[in-house]
Parts: sequence; structure tokens; C-alpha cells
Amino acid sequence: MRRIGAALLSLAAFLAAWKLATVVGGYPEFILPAPEAVLAEAGDAIASGVLWEHTAATLLEAVLGFVVGATAAVAIGVVLGKSLLVERVLSPYLVAAQAVPILALAPLLHIWFGGGLLARVVICALIVFFPIAIATMVGIRSTDPLLAELLRSLGARPSQRIRLLEIPSALPVLFGGLRVGITLAVIGAVVAEWAGASVGLGVLINIANQGLFNTPLMFVALAVLAIIGLAFHGLVVLVERRLVSH
Repeated sequence: MRRIGAALLSLAAFLAAWKLATVVGGYPEFILPAPEAVLAEAGDAIASGVLWEHTAATLLEAVLGFVVGATAAVAIGVVLGKSLLVERVLSPYLVAAQAVPILALAPLLHIWFGGGLLARVVICALIVFFPIAIATMVGIRSTDPLLAELLRSLGARPSQRIRLLEIPSALPVLFGGLRVGITLAVIGAVVAEWAGASVGLGVLINIANQGLFNTPLMFVALAVLAIIGLAFHGLVVLVERRLVSH
């Protein structure tokens, strides 16, 4: 209850500061709309169904991209954590791929994968992959060597050691990567939509900014993206609390 109270108090303070800025600054609505203007625009977008359509598209892309990216990242992260040779071979490529801005790669990926949902999911998966893979690798290597030797002496197979010891030991670090990755999935969905899409919150932001010059609608889309990111992050934290003993 204290956390909820603190969150509500900070939200009220933010809205009050926002309203004060619009009153004192006297900004026109296309530069900085007042909170009530954004709220009214949100009501119109919800009533017309526009917001639901774009939100559903972004949610689908982010969820699928996160699932694909996280699954591949955990698998590759385990291999990297178990083999120094594989890490030396693959690390330069992983770092180089991470260093290239995804916004620069997105148009090329749209060409390669047909420009549909698959292309947007691939873009989300790529932006999610790196932090989760590195977190998995670090977590695997943080396994207690004495416990690993104990399982080895008991005749446990490599697959059993991974399943019974190394993955559970890596969970605290892995969930740190998942927290980062789940929010990056939302960013990846927007980047993918900017590169080429007809629906999604990224598309709605472009329409509001360049087509309609409707700044309140752009604020609505940004607020929904923030809410999605917070909800996803909270879900990962909830799962972490259930699985990881602190």
C-alpha cells in the first residue's frame, strides 16, 4: 500500500507540474498540451477504436519479439557460458551486431523478411537478444564450482547439471536481463513500425506528428507505450519473485 500511495503521489505531482508548465509558459497545444487536453484526446481515441487497434498491433509484436528473442538468447547464453571457445568465436559478431543501430538495420530486415509481422518480430527479437544472452552467460558462469563438482561426482549428465544447477543458479542474473529485455521489446516494436507498418503505436505517433499535427494524440500514444512497458516489467518482476528466492 505504501508503494501504491507513493506512486499515486508522484503521479499527482507530475501532473500538477505539467499543468503548471502549460499555464505559466502559455505554450500552444501543438507544443505542450495540457493534461486535460491529452485526457480528452485519449477518450476520443478509445471511443473511436483507433487506440485499441494500434495498441493491439504493438502488443502482439512486442510479445512475440520478446518470446522469440528471449528463447534464442537463453539458449545461446547457455552455450556461451559453457564454452570459452564458442564465446571467443561468437562474441565479436554479437558485439558488432549490437553496435549497429537497429533503426539502421530495420529497413534492410523489412526487405529480407517481407515487411509484414515477421519482419517486425525479428526486429524486436534482435533488440531483445543481446542483454538477455549476456545475462544468461554471466549467470551460468556464476555457478558454484563445488556444487558442480558434487553433481559430477554423483554421475549427473551435462544436461542434468544444466537443468538442476546451472539454470537455477543463473536465474537472479537472468531475470535482470529479462527486465531490460522486456522493455526493449516495446522499443523494438516502435522502431519496427517506423521502418514500415500500417498499424501500431509507432505508426500512430507518426500520424499524429506528421499527418495531423495532433500533439495530444502523440502524447496519448506515448503514455500507452509507457504503460505497456511498466506492465511488462511488473509481470517479469512478479514471475521473478515466484521463482527466485532472495
